[in-house]
Amino acid sequence: MINARAAARAHIGGVERWARAMAERLPRLRPDAYLAARPPRGLAHRAGHAWEQVALPLLARRRGARLIYCPANLGPVAGPGNVVLLHDVAALRHPEWYSRTYAAWQRRIVPLVARRALALVTVSEFSRRQIAETLDIAPERIAVIAGGVDERFRPDAAPDARRALGLERPYALALSTRYPRKNHAALTEAARRLRERGIDLVAAGGDRGYMRADPPVPGARALGYVDDELLPGLFAGARAFVLAARDEGFGLPCLEAMASGVPVVAADSGALPETCGGAALLVDPGDSTAFADALELATSDDGVRERLRGAGLARAADLGWERAARETDALLERLTGDG
Repeated sequence: MINARAAARAHIGGVERWARAMAERLPRLRPDAYLAARPPRGLAHRAGHAWEQVALPLLARRRGARLIYCPANLGPVAGPGNVVLLHDVAALRHPEWYSRTYAAWQRRIVPLVARRALALVTVSEFSRRQIAETLDIAPERIAVIAGGVDERFRPDAAPDARRALGLERPYALALSTRYPRKNHAALTEAARRLRERGIDLVAAGGDRGYMRADPPVPGARALGYVDDELLPGLFAGARAFVLAARDEGFGLPCLEAMASGVPVVAADSGALPETCGGAALLVDPGDSTAFADALELATSDDGVRERLRGAGLARAADLGWERAARETDALLERLTGDG
């Protein structure tokens, strides 16, 4: 059984994207082996903790499920056996980035769920090291399955999306939830210098109530949360994409930009060098001048743009969701003895 609570959420971030991809693709691989348990949308967030802890394991037992695959950090403490995809432990290592209530809940529930899990999965070697160190779990207990990018993200995706968002000038794109981990302050100088060249820095992404919101990037054009249907066109129209995040567990938007044929500038921290695989310009996350320099190159230097575009398309082609689903299915098959 697949715990699809995160897949039921209306607003999509990296965790939700992962949950949706697995809830859709695993049943396609083996229709008789998987059932995606998805609560009503009203139970997708805080109110859904009771559903996850009580209703989900009862449903799993009633349906004879041998395990519950949980792709969004949490799962029921009691159940037939959980396989938990723990993306990172940022809330345990940096509680100051989150609300006090959320950080306390994570501090209580994440170690309990992780230690009781039948198996743990994470998204990068960086996250595996941090999880092992923070939760005192042997690294060999944690499998690594990288994320992917779906076929909607491509260089020719929906130009009407840019018109719908009112984007008439050339732009570089920053896409992330607006909170301290994403390091938006590092892009202030880049926004100013790009504007002098006639290029907007467009900042997309909403706030979440359990995260401490950062102020908007000065000089950037703030779009707020962008509907998922418009994202492929938003990516494809960008001159460059930038992710300045500190301590990132994977960085799915970097892959989505690469699949869209867009040059990527990313922080040289967390899992981003691992995810980008040599196909991006990497920058010290504390150096705002370096971000401005890199974005000027990525938006204006034809040789650099062509090199990054080719390398990014190749990198994204290696990391599709079908591959992630097959690797996940193989792991679950071994655990249930079906393989």
